[in-house]
Amino acid sequence: MVGRNAPGPVTEAFEEMLGRLQRSFPVDQVVVADPPGTDPERKRREGTDRLLKAVERDTLVVLLDERGEGLSSTAFAARLGRWRDQGTRQVAFVIGGAYGVDDRMRARATQVIALSPMTFTHQLVRLVLAEQLYRAAEILRGSGYHH
Repeated sequence: MVGRNAPGPVTEAFEEMLGRLQRSFPVDQVVVADPPGTDPERKRREGTDRLLKAVERDTLVVLLDERGEGLSSTAFAARLGRWRDQGTRQVAFVIGGAYGVDDRMRARATQVIALSPMTFTHQLVRLVLAEQLYRAAEILRGSGYHH
């Protein structure tokens, strides 16, 4: 994610969900600094530079973007299960900066997924993603969490 971990209730909820997630599989969050300045193109380019450096070479990359493919929770879980069953060792979910990412990140991404057609703050996107990852893990496990 490009940005920072802002204190507050959304971050607290994210940390709670992250703790739940880590009972199912290892999760690391990587936050790269938001580039300084106000020029949107520069912020997009430099943010993408930082994200690309943070993603390991053999990692499957999923870019989160409101223009991406919309999936139901069960379809998202099925996709994660398929990657797991195919032996995918690491998946990185990428959240761009306030001005998004440039075409290099789109080219690097295996998938572009939308959590919603709406635009959200980075803090809220992290929380929604963490909850959906937890929900997917529970769906794959066959628990009653998802109903």
